[in-house]
Amino acid sequence: MLSLKEKDRPIVRKLLDAGCCARCVLRFCCVGKYSSYQSSCQDINKELLAFLSHDASCQEQPEDPPCKRMKLESAQAGEDGLPETSALQGEPEPQDPKCVACLGVLQDFCDETFVKQVCETVRERDYKFDSLVLAVSLPAQLSVREHSCWLYVKKELREKSMCVEKEDVVQVKDAFKWAIQGLVGRELSAPVLCNSAFEVSIGFTHADTDKDCHFLATVCSNCFKPAKNKASVFTRMAVAKALEKISDQDFLRHYPCPPHRASSRCTPLETTCLHSSVFIAGRYNKFSRELPQTPWVIDGERRMEGSVEELIANPPLSSFRADAFNFSSSGREDVDVRTLGNGRPFAIELVNPHRARLNKAEVKQLQETINASSDKIRVRDLQIVTRDAMSRMKVGEEEKTKSYSALIWTKKAITKADLDIIGNIKELKIDQKTPLRVLHRRPLAVRQRLIHSMSARYLDTHHFTLLLRTQAGTYIKEFVHGDFGRTKPSLGGLMETEADILELDVESVDVDWPPAVPE
Repeated sequence: MLSLKEKDRPIVRKLLDAGCCARCVLRFCCVGKYSSYQSSCQDINKELLAFLSHDASCQEQPEDPPCKRMKLESAQAGEDGLPETSALQGEPEPQDPKCVACLGVLQDFCDETFVKQVCETVRERDYKFDSLVLAVSLPAQLSVREHSCWLYVKKELREKSMCVEKEDVVQVKDAFKWAIQGLVGRELSAPVLCNSAFEVSIGFTHADTDKDCHFLATVCSNCFKPAKNKASVFTRMAVAKALEKISDQDFLRHYPCPPHRASSRCTPLETTCLHSSVFIAGRYNKFSRELPQTPWVIDGERRMEGSVEELIANPPLSSFRADAFNFSSSGREDVDVRTLGNGRPFAIELVNPHRARLNKAEVKQLQETINASSDKIRVRDLQIVTRDAMSRMKVGEEEKTKSYSALIWTKKAITKADLDIIGNIKELKIDQKTPLRVLHRRPLAVRQRLIHSMSARYLDTHHFTLLLRTQAGTYIKEFVHGDFGRTKPSLGGLMETEADILELDVESVDVDWPPAVPE
């Protein structure tokens, strides 16, 4: 039974006469019961007619007024349970009348035939999922037609001292979901939820969208602006904004109320599937001085084969059957810099994975596969993490510390005594202009950094090993040679000689993430 009340009778009568389908009548009666939309349009229509007939039989008058009797008789004679209202108006009835509100979405696409087509497409995409959420995309003109129907009902109810708020009307997309979600869940053997990592998107289009919405561009021109990658200015957001601004009087001057019957129904678009991203994290070591962190492309030409991110990300990309990946890390090293010690924290976003879960043994095997693929890198502590957990890698990054070892050359001859001075320097503040070598990709700025501590190990009169612990974000090479005076003070300046860095290694990145994974 439909949960209709006495106040709904005039709404039901008016909308059936206007050419609304049975499910749209329920929407404007603010019926929020899911099961009411899951019956067929024919069955719902029969109940609506019975609801109206019961009203007629309860009247004290022995006979209905002629006009009312004609409407009821005509509605009962309608094909497929649809009232033939245009015959009452002396107009030819379309052979396949479509709902003036939903343009067939709730009439023709809520049955098992359409659901099976959708589910077959989902199965072809070969995703692994335990639940799903339905997303529905509708042509913008449905908002215009719904507004017209609402004004139509609003006028009738105002005369009876009743009202219905537009916000209480059930949206087409919600009614559509309620009507098919049970069928979809049974067909795919997975519950349809309000929130799930796996989204099945069903879209519709209509040939007359621009025609139906065109008057809004005249009345509310500032709501419609051409946008890149948009075939039409009449997007759902723009139309909704215009409908909020336009007055009832202006709307009724430009658009019929109720809406005119359309000559065609909505057309379904290809069903699409999307799984939310999976995130994996770990730490990596880099042992090569000829391996960039990311693909190295200059003037459109790739300079080196391979990169840290590709060596690490390709095996997970294959295991999770993802479409793409996004790699991030706690800082980055230059192509000629090694990363040693416990490694550098990294995280990978796997976009639209067709498989979203691996158990601990499978993750461990994935780590072994990465490590076996190359002797240039090694990964540890590989694990699946949440999107929120990834943010910990970047929180307070510049307050973290990093330790380095560097092979230094000096122009003047030095003694071990010269190096003792370096060990006494603590919490040295330096000002660094954006280095010349990265100025093409970073804004010009002066950044203050801290050298927390340094020590030096003598090798010969022109070479020594420098060990230093610094604030994250310090440019080590520039601190050593001064970058033509752009870093002050510099190591060369402190030693009163020309100095340069021959080799650099990252010894530790002091970020307490991700947590260690026991071997």
